Amino acid sequence: MSHTFHVDLRGIVDLLSHHLYASPRVYVRELMQNAVDAITARRAGDPGAPGEIRIFPSESTGDGTLRVEDSGVGLTEAQVHELLATIGRSSKRDELGFARHEFLGQFGIGLLSCFLVADEIRVRTRAADSPTMEWTGYADGRYELRVAAPEQERAGQGTTVTLVPRRGEEHWLRRDAVVEIAALYGAMLPIAVRVDDKLINIGLPPWETDAEESAGDRRARLDAYAQEVFGFTPFDVIDLAVPAAGLRGVAFVLPVPVNPASRVAHRVYLKQMLLSEDIERLLPEWAFFVRCVIDTGELRPTASREALYEDALLDQVRESLGDSLRGWLTRLGRVDSQRLQAFLRVHHLGVKALAVHDDEMLRLVDQWWPFETNMGPLTLAEFRERYGTVRYTPSVDEFRQLASVAAAQHIAVVNAGYVYDAQLTARLGDLGPEFVTEVLTASDLATRLEPLDPDAALAVRPFQQLAQRTLDPLGVAVLVRAFDPASLPALYLLDDETGLAVDLRAGQAQADELWSSILGSFTAGRDDRPQLVFNHRNPLVRQAIAAGDEELTRLAVEGLYVQALLLGHQPLRPADTAALNQSFLGLLARAMGGQR
Repeated sequence: MSHTFHVDLRGIVDLLSHHLYASPRVYVRELMQNAVDAITARRAGDPGAPGEIRIFPSESTGDGTLRVEDSGVGLTEAQVHELLATIGRSSKRDELGFARHEFLGQFGIGLLSCFLVADEIRVRTRAADSPTMEWTGYADGRYELRVAAPEQERAGQGTTVTLVPRRGEEHWLRRDAVVEIAALYGAMLPIAVRVDDKLINIGLPPWETDAEESAGDRRARLDAYAQEVFGFTPFDVIDLAVPAAGLRGVAFVLPVPVNPASRVAHRVYLKQMLLSEDIERLLPEWAFFVRCVIDTGELRPTASREALYEDALLDQVRESLGDSLRGWLTRLGRVDSQRLQAFLRVHHLGVKALAVHDDEMLRLVDQWWPFETNMGPLTLAEFRERYGTVRYTPSVDEFRQLASVAAAQHIAVVNAGYVYDAQLTARLGDLGPEFVTEVLTASDLATRLEPLDPDAALAVRPFQQLAQRTLDPLGVAVLVRAFDPASLPALYLLDDETGLAVDLRAGQAQADELWSSILGSFTAGRDDRPQLVFNHRNPLVRQAIAAGDEELTRLAVEGLYVQALLLGHQPLRPADTAALNQSFLGLLARAMGGQR
């Protein structure tokens, strides 16, 4: 046995009017939308029909109400029942002319927003060759409908909506509030909107160009608009167009760096009525360096008309707008390289984020963005031209460890430790076989350092064995090599893979039995340790090798070890700090002729 739902109409009205919209101010927008749609419908059959919207705030009406008048198509009795008294039903809207894409809103649903500020809505409307209808709706879900008396007939075709304010909401119906809200939402409407006698339309949308306006004047006007709306003078202005979505607009390039994780919101108009100043996800995530103002005729708004509906068309628009920004960057590289470099200095993170997935942008970064190298700042293109293979370190710490020593061995290295740099450098090979890259690790550099000749290696063996015994408690492997610069006594080498193994073993030692066995599975059969490479060309190291005093040599090894840590920007563990204190105090005591 089937049953029908029992609907609490008062609850439905409250839900739609109080919980669908973010702010009571949208009631002005909805009233203007209804009026614009009514005028558009009338002009579809009569292109010469008058078109004007008049709003009279509470100060003008004299009784505390607000009144909105339009010269639109008006409604018949049947249409009043269909559009003003039916919630959620849309099957007849096409017949009535209110669902075609030329129109802004949903007539009946939009009117419910007035219950945010009013307890009673009065509508007097007259269609062509029809009597004037008077409809009154109440916040509790009731409505009344009657044919107006002859002496109360509306003078012409159109609709008048009167709002009786709710207690405590009267301020929304006053002149200052109405002017501000109407100017915000309706400034670009093609139909004249007046609050009392004040015209609130500003004329052309900012992206339009007057026939007599020069390029310089247009740019000055757009700069002024961006300053007024967004609070900045743009680095550049990019025209946007997506015909499939009936979209036109402009993107303003921010003149200062912005956090890629910051919230990006844009101003979106729907058929020249402001939808929202706060639309997100209009652009791809990498395009965080622009703010857009657009008008669209085809993108779908959500029910509250304060956001865009996520669908295939919005995905297509997002991709097309991303292509427009990408094309602007490419053109800038071709025609004005200095300006492109100025842009990259400000917004390199956005371009790098795009280049991670886009070959064209990767070529742009390759050619124009200077990377830090141990041979000075160079673009990747310049680096390849000079040194062939692009060797790079994937972290800043590794670059600091290796840069000076690698340079002394005539090995050029790129610091790819900053955001996106390692991904971009590794991806260069996707551009063609001539792009050769190679990661340079600490272990790789150790193999490139010059080994000692057999006689020298035999002579330093006692020193190396003593140094190894001294540093075994600290988990360090000792090597002796000859390398430049000779002024550097010792080099501490630790790559990411070895560092991970060291951390896992440290965690294993401190964990309980279960976690120790789990961590041990990752380090089984491995004895990766950081390396301390003593420089046989350094006079101090050669002096320590020849010292012949085991205690003094131990103190020197500990001191050189900690110095190498500090030069490599490595953190000091408690054991390292203890070795530093031991070495310093011991050497100081020896220098003063006392006992350790």
